[in-house]
Amino acid sequence: MIKNYWNRGSRQKTITIISALVLIILLFFLRDDYQPFLLFIRKYIFVILLLGLVLFFGLRAFRNAVGVGRRLGILGLLILFLGLLYIIGWHFKMYDYMKTYNVFNNLNRVEINELPLTQNERIQPLRNIFSMANESVGETKDVSLPHLVRIDNENRWTMAIQPSEKYTMQQISENTEEIFSVSSTSPFPRFSNENRIPVTFSIGESLKFSRNTYNAVVQRFNFFQLFTMEPGDTFYMKNDSGNWVEVVSLIKWKGFFFPYPTFGGVMIIDSGKHNFNDYMERVLIGKGTYISPEEMKNHPFLTKQNTLSENVSRLQAESLKFLGGFTDPLPWKMQTAVKIPDMPDDQNEQPFVTDFNFDDVDAEAYSGLYHWFGLEPIGEERTSLTYSVFVPADGTDKLYYYDHASKKQGYAGVSAMPLKIIESRKEYDWSVNKPVEFRPYIKDIAGRRRMFFLGTVSAVQADSQKFDGSATPDLALVDSEYRNVIWIDVKHPSQWDKTVYDELNEAWRASEGIGYYYDEITVPPSLDVQKSIDSIQSIPKINANADEIEKLQRAIDSLKSVGN
Repeated sequence: MIKNYWNRGSRQKTITIISALVLIILLFFLRDDYQPFLLFIRKYIFVILLLGLVLFFGLRAFRNAVGVGRRLGILGLLILFLGLLYIIGWHFKMYDYMKTYNVFNNLNRVEINELPLTQNERIQPLRNIFSMANESVGETKDVSLPHLVRIDNENRWTMAIQPSEKYTMQQISENTEEIFSVSSTSPFPRFSNENRIPVTFSIGESLKFSRNTYNAVVQRFNFFQLFTMEPGDTFYMKNDSGNWVEVVSLIKWKGFFFPYPTFGGVMIIDSGKHNFNDYMERVLIGKGTYISPEEMKNHPFLTKQNTLSENVSRLQAESLKFLGGFTDPLPWKMQTAVKIPDMPDDQNEQPFVTDFNFDDVDAEAYSGLYHWFGLEPIGEERTSLTYSVFVPADGTDKLYYYDHASKKQGYAGVSAMPLKIIESRKEYDWSVNKPVEFRPYIKDIAGRRRMFFLGTVSAVQADSQKFDGSATPDLALVDSEYRNVIWIDVKHPSQWDKTVYDELNEAWRASEGIGYYYDEITVPPSLDVQKSIDSIQSIPKINANADEIEKLQRAIDSLKSVGN
């Protein structure tokens, strides 16, 4: 067809050449628009090729068949094959099953025999931080989803103050000009003054066209990365020079049979204003500096940091359901199959980004931020804690897990926690208050390493999904082993362990035979003497013959009175 049009004359040749050039230019400039289609082909390449082969040979046999009955038979077989492929692959989710199994086979799993301690406990849940941040900006501004990152050796919630998605013209013309950076360990998060950082990004999550973070990153991909990479979560943090940068986590798809996602490194976008040079760079080659997983160790601000997409870590944690074998998660077995429990009233699902101390754990793991999962049995009615999973948040190619089930610890899991909280405070109106985000709290208390879940009570209006944060939220620790709920003072985190001991020491002493801990501090001897002196109610006797002296003194006083 094109050849015939080409041979018609010089005018047709000119039109063909110009059309081809326009097509090439559009393919170059609009690659961020059609890249999801290329990625779709990469994700389902095996299924697409299988369907192509079946349809090719099936339709050829259909055309070559003689007789209506034979053709109807071939057509029926094709329809049956396509129907079975849909039912087994998508309805029963066998495609995802095989993809998760590939993740499991390629996962660097490390079993640990001791739970790591938690440190730098964050007080507020993610949704409370998000609500309070939105309360601190104007009508024309939005706040990006908060992420917990390390800033100057401190864990902080960071999020961008960006043009609102309600106002299109601002999304086209304005920059992201401020960032919230709020301490995660403070019970009083402040969204003003020093926690509101002035920094300008011409690339943003809510901006339009080439200034959108997704579009700018995809435009930066090379030809092969267009088929294998996709942007994930966006983080805001300081680089090694102390400058604020936008870090986009990348997801890389691997494998031919049932491809699976892995950590693909990050794209770093520097701060800067929107100008003509910036525009030309974005449109032509995109924006950002690519750092591969192998190169991340050369950038200290990216190590022990939170840069891993949660979509990747969730699939890695879920793949542990194959620890009992390939067939164990199938419906007729499920002896050791596990799941990530979903909480219907909690908008922030697992993982919970938590700071862990691995110093005394027998593993070559760093101390810092991890994605934590509490896996439970596959059945809806089972709520025991089967595995604790620790995925390094900086994308390190390892996954650490602790097997609670094989140790027969009988710990209660995350999905059992809300009812424990509700039962302990019946006076609450639980229709508008929700216990949310039960992150782990692991401490050495009373001679043992003990695991608790730290939960927060958040208010939510009826028929609304907006959580209301408070500067002094109600916090509770739930003992995963004893199922006891201890309400703690959010303003004094240093006293939490003592509060737990005061509540549970008698139960522990009766069950475990522990000794006495947190004894009262004894008074120094010098202070003890002073206390005794201060408490004397009469004048002390300083001589052994004091009584005789006192008797003679009375006699002298009597003689003096007679003489007068």
